[in-house]
Amino acid sequence: MQPAHAPAEVPALIESRQLSLTRGRLLILDRIDLAVRAGEIVTIIGPNGAGKTTLLKVLLGLIAPDGGEVIRRSGLKVGYLPQRLQLDPVLPMSVERLMTLTARRPRAAVIAALAETGVADLVDAAVHSLSGGELQRVLLARALAATPDLLVLDEPVQGVDFTGEAALYELISSLRRNRGCGVLMVSHDLHLVMAATDRVVCLNRHVCCAGSGEAVSRHPEYARLFGPRAAHALAIYTHHHDHRHDAHGRVVVADEAATRKDA
Repeated sequence: MQPAHAPAEVPALIESRQLSLTRGRLLILDRIDLAVRAGEIVTIIGPNGAGKTTLLKVLLGLIAPDGGEVIRRSGLKVGYLPQRLQLDPVLPMSVERLMTLTARRPRAAVIAALAETGVADLVDAAVHSLSGGELQRVLLARALAATPDLLVLDEPVQGVDFTGEAALYELISSLRRNRGCGVLMVSHDLHLVMAATDRVVCLNRHVCCAGSGEAVSRHPEYARLFGPRAAHALAIYTHHHDHRHDAHGRVVVADEAATRKDA
């Protein structure tokens, strides 16, 4: 069970107030109020075209809004994992090079960040050779390398299989717990995300509903967007088993995992 999200009186790391954006005659975002505080995970869900990625870009200052405001804590450091990273498959690039494209970092710092996401052994690997799960862990390590106060993750489990998704959500929760950072995440994985977040914001150009995962899954607007069976089929996801999967998808049984931890 995840800890309760930060109380409202704790100052927000980032906050939007009545945020609006139009393109031509199309209303993209309609008076969005949202706040993320240190130590909490806030997840934005919604159908395709709901404005989820656009909202992240406005919050990050990559797109200017037409109305409302974004308030960021002074000196806020953000680690960003974008939805898509375009890499030329014919251009050879190592993981270490990818980690240092936008900032110089010593190799030891690169390896430390990769170790935090479980892929330090890939530091010299070619990026194009990585599996979907390995690439997402490398990109997450890249976001962590700047020691952010806030992690902004746009579809962090894309291209990852089902078991890998659960492992990545567990990793994100542990990073929040160990670092004390805030996490703002966009996800389509409603069946898993409900158990891996403190607060859910259901977006469809405007905020349809928000609250705990259980509260949102029972809200009439959630059912209207995702179908009348969604609340039952995609309610709180609980999962218990006697094994886990490492960064490369290999099964690690519970006894073996404990032995490795104690070693």
